[in-house]
Amino acid sequence: MKSPENMNEPEELGIPTEPARSAIVMLLARFRIYLTSIAMLVVAVMMAVAIYRLTSEVRYDEVVTALKDTSWRAIGLAVLFTALSFAALIYYDMNALDYIGRRLPAVPVAVTAFSAYAIGNTAGFGALSGGAIRFRAYSRLGLSPEDIARVIAFVTFAFGLGLLAVSAMAALVTAPRLAAITGMEPDWLRAGAVVVLAALALLLFVGRNGRRVEIAGIRLRLPDTLTSSRQFLITAFDLAVSATTLYVLLPETNIGWPSFFAIYAAAIGLGVLSHVPAGLGVFEAVILGALGGSVSVDALLGSIVLYRMIYHVLPLTIAIVSIVFSEARALARHPMAGEIATVATRISPPLLSAFALMLGTMLIFSSVTPTPDGDLDIVSQFLPLPIVEGAHFLSSLLGLALVIASRGLAQRLDGAWWVALVSASLAFAFSFMRALALGEATFLGLFVVALAANGRRFRRPASLFNQVLSLPWIMAMLVILAGAATILFLVYRDVDYSHQLWWQFEFFGEAPRGLRALLGVTILSLAVAIFSLLRPAFHHPEPLDAADLEKAIAILDQSDNADANLVRMGDKRVMFSDSGKSFIMFAIQGRSWIALGDPVGDPSERAEMIWRFVERSRGAGGRAVFYQVSPALLSFCADAGLRAFKLGEMAIVDLVHFDLKGGRLAGLRQALNKGRRDGMEFEIIETEEVMRVMPDLRRVSDGWLAHHNTREKGFSLGVFEEGYVASLPVAVLRKEGQIVAFATIFRTATLKEGSVDLMRFSPDAPRGAMDFLFVSLLEYLKNAGYSTFNLGMAPLSGMSKREVAPVWDRIGGTLFEHGERFYNFKGLRAFKSKFHPHWQPRYMAVSGGTGVVLALMDVTLLISGGVRGVVGK
Repeated sequence: MKSPENMNEPEELGIPTEPARSAIVMLLARFRIYLTSIAMLVVAVMMAVAIYRLTSEVRYDEVVTALKDTSWRAIGLAVLFTALSFAALIYYDMNALDYIGRRLPAVPVAVTAFSAYAIGNTAGFGALSGGAIRFRAYSRLGLSPEDIARVIAFVTFAFGLGLLAVSAMAALVTAPRLAAITGMEPDWLRAGAVVVLAALALLLFVGRNGRRVEIAGIRLRLPDTLTSSRQFLITAFDLAVSATTLYVLLPETNIGWPSFFAIYAAAIGLGVLSHVPAGLGVFEAVILGALGGSVSVDALLGSIVLYRMIYHVLPLTIAIVSIVFSEARALARHPMAGEIATVATRISPPLLSAFALMLGTMLIFSSVTPTPDGDLDIVSQFLPLPIVEGAHFLSSLLGLALVIASRGLAQRLDGAWWVALVSASLAFAFSFMRALALGEATFLGLFVVALAANGRRFRRPASLFNQVLSLPWIMAMLVILAGAATILFLVYRDVDYSHQLWWQFEFFGEAPRGLRALLGVTILSLAVAIFSLLRPAFHHPEPLDAADLEKAIAILDQSDNADANLVRMGDKRVMFSDSGKSFIMFAIQGRSWIALGDPVGDPSERAEMIWRFVERSRGAGGRAVFYQVSPALLSFCADAGLRAFKLGEMAIVDLVHFDLKGGRLAGLRQALNKGRRDGMEFEIIETEEVMRVMPDLRRVSDGWLAHHNTREKGFSLGVFEEGYVASLPVAVLRKEGQIVAFATIFRTATLKEGSVDLMRFSPDAPRGAMDFLFVSLLEYLKNAGYSTFNLGMAPLSGMSKREVAPVWDRIGGTLFEHGERFYNFKGLRAFKSKFHPHWQPRYMAVSGGTGVVLALMDVTLLISGGVRGVVGK
């Protein structure tokens, strides 16, 4: 937060960047989330129309018959191949961890990987993406954000490159058969496959054994040949067995497995690229379009439905069951249950969220499909028609309630937990009233049990209805709605529409019942979407007043964080916890709500404070940013959906073992002795005496600013304002009785940590004055009983130079090595290294996909006092 300088640079600067991208690209980056969400909805609607046209000759009864005709042997084989596929997916993470050189317990890694793929396959956006799950779980297991980013990058590239390679190889082998299915020329298919394989081979050759490769301006190092070969085999095996899962469910067909595999790989790839949750509609459209002429479409649809149930729903259900068992007291002493529990705390909320999303979708889709006549016969003997009609209609609305509550479950909201519990319980009862849907009731019952077993995970007292439903969630809801409409029109395509359908109430009047359910869900969905999009943002919080400042000072005085004294400046806003024992200090720049450091106060309130700050910033249409946070905060930030990026390293001196005797600190001892010989005197001026020397301090400060042609900064640095300086003790350096240098001291009543903020030297201060001042101050604080001294952060220091370092680390490392024209990065690190400190990493945690660059720009503007401060020092 502050740094002793070499007197040739300003106190703190943001990381400089050159405008390498055009204004159009920056504009697209800023609105990427909106463009992606709209494109996702457009693609989903297009695929829905395509499916409707491709199934023009299909009737719902024929699809049901095809489902019933599927043999148990085929279903058993599909389950087996699904298990093999997920075993391969787990090995993606194992191989990634081996590649980055980190070893973790096998069981938690397997649970994390299995859950990440189960959730990602079902939803795959926002907090329900595989990357978000890994950040939550692996941070709990001790991985740094850089390591987690490497794991995510490895599995992403491994799947993408493996999919390309395997698809090209399959297309090359089966070109004639694929040409007959798709209508393309075999030679064109072979040529495309050869080009893809040649490009991948060239990439592997150029990047063999860790050599650097540049793709689209991004420099990266590929794994060694052994790791690449092993991962390719894993990816090929995964794709082969997942394709076989669907293949064994198909009816008798003359399409060989190699040709089917090529089509399946293309469907998977297009589904991923569409960003539609679970590739819903995209995967189906590609399979139907490619195989519809060779396989009975009704049987093909039935096979796809079974495939979705086995490959998507079953793994998520197994993950939920494993979490429930890990919570059971009877298994609490079992070693494996204990290992699962190490990550269950982090992944159970997103697991339940994804399960709620799936169940809500299931209820909505179920409301627009017919009930078997046999079930209706039984129901009609016990329940009157109004009860059946009401149960059917309300089940669809409860499905939407589960979809909406799923977002709150991912955020651990107690309100979302209650909404999901009540909705699932009612839907469980209604499933017997409207259709005797035993399968549906089983899933709902399991969900209710899982919610009850994990109730203690949802204790965040936030109102579900005060949450703004983000655009990706709104689009996901509309995609589900488009899917329900497609199913309704597909099922009842033979029913002629008339206005009388809305008012027909009969036990066997399925079309009117589905039509009313769809209308109810549509109206409620649009109401929720409009409420979320048009709801006015919260007002910005008021500036800090005297009473709140006094309250914050009382809290920080009992904390171990000396840097929290920056709240005394009064230039930041403060958010207190409900108990009044903690606070976050922050400032607003543009759309960024920038919190400075870790929450101050009671450590047990950190997680809740982070959640509240993130929600408050989002409610105001802002972007949550945590600037210069410690590693202890990263797991909580991951839970709140924030991504962490390393800023540099904080230098912490152990005062308990700080001793000038011996050879290790001989240079500092010599600087202290030389200063004494030159007549320099060190003195601590307590707060009540500071005003007495304020004119001398002002003279030194003005001379320092003029000599270096710089201006005051702010936010993470103090400014010379008399009220602020007088609130802190000051260390001064005198030469012949005149103050020639000073530093304001940060300290708290706990005596845990001491630090400094403002450091100003007269132009005529003797050489070595900085070393003399710091050594004297460290000795003073050591004798006063302080444990550590915070020398401040060295920006961009400690960035990874490993071959698998993420792009952000490589950019930071390059600036550290070659950015001396902007900032004395190396000199600052070298000065602090003289004190032999312990280096602790510091991070910036940001919400939003494009947040890091924009947030860093806002931080720079905030510290420098605007564009003028950045340009004019």
